Amino acid sequence: MARLPRADDRPAPGVRRHGRQRRALHGRGRRLARPRPARVLAPPLTGPSPPPLRVLRLVVSYDGTAYAGWQVQPAAATVQGALAAAARDLLGPGVGVTGASRTDAGVHALRQVVSLSTRSALAPERVLGALNAALPADIRVMAAAEARPGFDARRAAVAKRYLYLVDNGAVANPLLRRYAWHVRRPLDVAAMRVAAGALVGRHDFSAFRAAAGRGAFPVCRVRALHVLRRDDRVAVLVSADRFLHHMVRNIVGSLVAVGRGAREPGWLAAVLAGRDRTRAGATAPAHGLTLVRVVY
Repeated sequence: MARLPRADDRPAPGVRRHGRQRRALHGRGRRLARPRPARVLAPPLTGPSPPPLRVLRLVVSYDGTAYAGWQVQPAAATVQGALAAAARDLLGPGVGVTGASRTDAGVHALRQVVSLSTRSALAPERVLGALNAALPADIRVMAAAEARPGFDARRAAVAKRYLYLVDNGAVANPLLRRYAWHVRRPLDVAAMRVAAGALVGRHDFSAFRAAAGRGAFPVCRVRALHVLRRDDRVAVLVSADRFLHHMVRNIVGSLVAVGRGAREPGWLAAVLAGRDRTRAGATAPAHGLTLVRVVY
């Protein structure tokens, strides 16, 4: 028997009851959906963090005869290129190799300082041994140690010292042929010392830089400039806060002109003041020059 609507179930006159309201009143229809909990996204999966970057300070010696200088060059053998290749093979990709001095082709180094950046944890003494096993015989790592974070061998240097060797014997010494400029005529070392004195201090060395390097700031502070003789060997030692391209070799060429008697000792001071490269002496050969020390 059908259920008759009760009086309290009836809508007011003129009011239409919706289906949802009817189902709610009579308990019919679908159940209300329960609210779903909010989805929490898991963080993306990542690999382990890379090892921290560390810097090793290397002291490197090399005979520059077979190399087109320190700095990497396309299609040329360089000291930096050989060292970087050996370091990559040992320590993996991403190594950085920076030298304190960008020596020219044929120039040697007794104690070039190099900053080697790597993420490898290999101990410095093992790096030293492994690099020397891989490097050619004319390049050797003489020392390796941990450096402070961010150490840059070139930017941190405050001074450098170069040695230029002249073989002043009547007959060229065959053992020095790769490391000394043979000048047969006897040199007046006393006159060379007088001339050298004019170059010590802070000056504009435009007269002693390579013509191709005219854009560089020309002022340098020469801390010391010594001319020494031992038997048939004459050594020129120069220390400065910075050097222009070919600066040491141009100074030596000018000093040798004084030592030969072709110029008076006072001539060098006039050349310095004139700032004209064409008035200075010839550029001494590269093979007589050696980087002997970097100061920090």
